[in-house]
Amino acid sequence: MEPGTIILIIIIVIIAILVLRIIGAYNSFIRFRNMVDEAFSTMDVYLKKRYDLVPNLVETVKGYAAHESETLERVIKARNLASNATSIEEKAQGENLLTGALRSLFALSEAYPDLKANTNFLDLQRQLQNIEEDIANARKHYNSVVREFNTRIEVFPGNIIAAIFNFTRRPLFEVEDVQHREAVRVEF
Repeated sequence: MEPGTIILIIIIVIIAILVLRIIGAYNSFIRFRNMVDEAFSTMDVYLKKRYDLVPNLVETVKGYAAHESETLERVIKARNLASNATSIEEKAQGENLLTGALRSLFALSEAYPDLKANTNFLDLQRQLQNIEEDIANARKHYNSVVREFNTRIEVFPGNIIAAIFNFTRRPLFEVEDVQHREAVRVEF
């Protein structure tokens, strides 16, 4: 073989390896982007279940604590804000408000012994506690997948591929208010 042919073969092999590497990295970003979207959708399903449960909870409390309308209105307002959020950041902010409002609602039940003994209220409490656990697990999974996706975007050579194909960091689903870092207390 001629030296020029060998050099041409080596160049072709190097180019083929680079193209395969770029294709592999691109496909990896697509897989992780889809995993992030799936993880958020899963979490969103649990959040929707909680949003659907909140009006029932408010109606149950309303019968016992009608004059506590400010607390009930704050819960409904927070629920509507969270359920109508369009971005992950807005949804996280709405969730923080809803968690605080639910805390107030459950604290309110301390003043009404009949409410604490109401079977509907106790059942809704139990359902909410289960949903809160599901939401916490879904948040952990979402944040884990986002962390991996963001890491791939930031490390070399993934950062080059990410920049070329416009893959951008995704936000973590975080609790901003320190008071809201604790789970909603639903035990009585």
